[in-house]
Amino acid sequence: MASILDEYEDSLHRSASVQQSRASVGIPHSGYVNARLEKETPIFNKQRIDFSPPEKINSLVVSSNQLCMSLGKDTILRIDLGKPDEPNQVELGRKDEARVYKMFLDHTGSHLLIALNTSECLYLNRSVQKVRALSRWKGHLIESVGWNKFLGSETNTGPILVGTSQGQIYEAEISVSEGSLFSTNPDQYFRQVYTLEEESGPAPVCCLEIERGIEGKFFIIATTRKRLFQFVGKVPEGTEQQGFSSIFAMHADHLPSFREFPANLGFSEIAFYTPKLRSNPRSFAWMMGNGVLYGTLDYSRPDSILSDERVWVYPSDIDITVNKPISIVLTQFHFLLLLPDRVKAVCTLNGQVVFQDLFLEKFGLLTCMIKDPTVQQIWIHTEKVVFRYHVQRESRDVWKMYMNMNKFDLAKEYCKDRPECLDIVLAKEAEHCFQNKRYLDSAKCYALTQNYFEEIALKFIEAKQEEALMEFLIKKLSNLKPSEKTQTTLLTTWLTELYLNWLGMLEGDPSQRNVYLDTREKFRTFLSSPKNKDCLFNNRASIYELLASHGDTEHMVYFAVIMQDYERVVAHHCQHDEYDEALNVLSRHRDEKLFYKFSPVLIQHIPKKVVDAWISMGSRLDARNLIPALVNYSQSASTQQINEAIRYMEFCVYQLEETQQAIHNYLLSLYALCRPDSLLSYLEQAGTNPNRIHYDLKYALRLCAEHGHHRACVHIYKVMELYEEAVDLALQVDVDLAKSCADLPEDDEELRKKLWLKIARHVVQEEKDVKKAMACLSSCALLKIEDVLPFFPDFVTIDHFKEAICNSLEDYNKHIEELKREMEEATQSAKRIREDIQEMRNKYGSVEPQEKCAACDFPLLNRPFYLFLCGHMFHYDCLLQAVFPNLPAYKQAKLEDLQKKLAATSQPSKSHHRPKDADAISLGKGQQSREQIKADIDDIVAAECVYCGELMIRSIDKPFIDPHKYEEEMQSWL
Repeated sequence: MASILDEYEDSLHRSASVQQSRASVGIPHSGYVNARLEKETPIFNKQRIDFSPPEKINSLVVSSNQLCMSLGKDTILRIDLGKPDEPNQVELGRKDEARVYKMFLDHTGSHLLIALNTSECLYLNRSVQKVRALSRWKGHLIESVGWNKFLGSETNTGPILVGTSQGQIYEAEISVSEGSLFSTNPDQYFRQVYTLEEESGPAPVCCLEIERGIEGKFFIIATTRKRLFQFVGKVPEGTEQQGFSSIFAMHADHLPSFREFPANLGFSEIAFYTPKLRSNPRSFAWMMGNGVLYGTLDYSRPDSILSDERVWVYPSDIDITVNKPISIVLTQFHFLLLLPDRVKAVCTLNGQVVFQDLFLEKFGLLTCMIKDPTVQQIWIHTEKVVFRYHVQRESRDVWKMYMNMNKFDLAKEYCKDRPECLDIVLAKEAEHCFQNKRYLDSAKCYALTQNYFEEIALKFIEAKQEEALMEFLIKKLSNLKPSEKTQTTLLTTWLTELYLNWLGMLEGDPSQRNVYLDTREKFRTFLSSPKNKDCLFNNRASIYELLASHGDTEHMVYFAVIMQDYERVVAHHCQHDEYDEALNVLSRHRDEKLFYKFSPVLIQHIPKKVVDAWISMGSRLDARNLIPALVNYSQSASTQQINEAIRYMEFCVYQLEETQQAIHNYLLSLYALCRPDSLLSYLEQAGTNPNRIHYDLKYALRLCAEHGHHRACVHIYKVMELYEEAVDLALQVDVDLAKSCADLPEDDEELRKKLWLKIARHVVQEEKDVKKAMACLSSCALLKIEDVLPFFPDFVTIDHFKEAICNSLEDYNKHIEELKREMEEATQSAKRIREDIQEMRNKYGSVEPQEKCAACDFPLLNRPFYLFLCGHMFHYDCLLQAVFPNLPAYKQAKLEDLQKKLAATSQPSKSHHRPKDADAISLGKGQQSREQIKADIDDIVAAECVYCGELMIRSIDKPFIDPHKYEEEMQSWL
């Protein structure tokens, strides 16, 4: 084990040196460098708005990118932040000393409520320019508004809740008409539904929030200076427009659930964090006298929506008697406190101040902070200046806080895109698990880190935690890249050795039987893992050595099966005399080469099963490669065992229809040795056509002769057409067999006669049976009595041949008569032929002057012509032109030659001084030769009518247009 660890360390050190060299030249590697190459932007990035108000800012609200601020005494400035260059200013039109006390803007940015310090309330819709007074609201100083986010629209607020400075909660609804905007009062109703009290009596309603849970359940949160109330109730589906009176009515006789704290700021404020637009808030932060109550919102709880509550006390530099916080805003992981001269951001995970922003005195005192939930922007203003904060990558350091709190799952969740941070978290989690003796969990985490492999491995070895070490190695192996082949090989070998050591210790302990079985299953899973397959296959020799050194033959066989090393498996079974198991492996995996290799061994012990397996393999096995096994087996086996060899050979010949000569020859040898009866039937079934016979005729003849199978030899002689040898051998067996052989050469009467004479001589001289000799005469028409008489001895009397001699004389007489009849018929035929010739000489045909050539349609008598019996008439040259292309090549050549000879005979003689007799002789010879040439030309050209003869029939598939002239013909038609 130590040597494997050393090797792995060396490979890692080599890898580290390569990485260092890469780093020196600026090449990136897979390690993590804990360095920031550029300054990281802060989470809360402040921006001063380029805006100089003409009057001091009294109040500011923002929602859905709509910003509204109160300037001076009588002005409302509205800005669409999507179009900041188009501000809208509205005058309140008040002539008294009333000033804006607070403003409230709904979630859509459409409805603006303006509470005045004179206990009046004004309403301004985003789509209009005129402010309307809400008459029903008069006499109440509005402290808070709970907007209806579920039924509100741009023209109607739906049922909303309104909190006053006297502790009353009113339900109201504001609606505007598009046709005549202020034809009716915008406030539809305004009725009291509840009064909040503290121990001293009614207290101002500082905040109101309406949230809807599941199954129609509504949660209403209301706060005073020291208390946080919760109203929970269901509103039946379809009755939401009727408001929330029914929920408050449930608490008419008893107080709702509330949280109370002793300290008092004189006011309180609650903030919510909503992760996505149009979703429910997920957390809250309530700023009150004792600090900030922070928690999550659980809508599945029956009575209280608040969950996981904790109180974060104010930082030490905040004294609520001197510089108490003014406002609070909540983000995903922080709440921001607004102080008169600064902003502090406190992490909600650990209560630590992570950000502080101090404002210069020249800007004046900070008065309000508010967040736009739709765009997650925070707005702060003084009487002179407006600031905006952008929240950027707020969760960047959350992983570190969760890690320090040992909440490793959450820490990993928030750094999954940052591998360098994830590595730190995993290392911390692994160390934490190790210290708490959760070694397996520690191993799993360590395997995912970039920590030095040797340090971790030695750590588990020193703690004697082999199981954890194996888990670490397994996880490390699964994380290696395919290119890291050396590390993969070392880890695979090390794990194999660890598994074998562990299995060896567990196997001898009966009490650990279940653990042994479980470990064995894990080891087998490891060996059969597809990811490890290539590595195990390439290093299978080392694995075999490890298995052999531990004496684990069971897993050696299992590993060999996984590696598809069936040769080793079969050899193992054969060495342990487990022949049936060996044959089962061969039959299951159907490897032809293994069958060839192990069949000689297996057939010695289980011949029938082996032959059955061969037959089941069918044509996948080449029977020629199995013949050596059968030969060795048949030489030492009994007749009954040889029958198995014959059974497989017969299967190859009759079922697979093998044509290999070696197979048929071997089957012949087996038949000749043990089954003579089957031998002849096999030969007869093979037939007598030498071209269709698959065995070696000479080998078969020699084999049958050696074993004395004469009938088989006779059959082979017949196939080889050695009829004389066949008859000679057949006469030693059976005369009838010899007779059947003698009739075989049907086309050679001389040979047949010779063979029958052999039979007759044998019958006469050897068997001395005259009657049988006479029977031979009747069996063969070629034999005459005079042919066999020389074979008889002199003392034989004529009585034995009397009938045969008479029959012979009668045959001669009949033959003479037949010849006479044929001569008479020949004489008559010659006479008829002479008459026909004479008649043809006198036959003629008449041609009218107006007749035309059938080919050219010109007058026929103008040139030499031919007249056929069918009536068609052709000029000589027209007929020649029609016939010549269809003549065979040799006839075309002969016709051209005849035409040249004819032209040569028609030329006049060059000599003018020849004797007259010589000229006459020459002319006579020329005329005779010329007539003969013309006759030969006529025989070729005028053999038949070109329209009525075979020439026309043969040209039926000939195209009308010559393919070679098709293009030319087609162009002529265009």
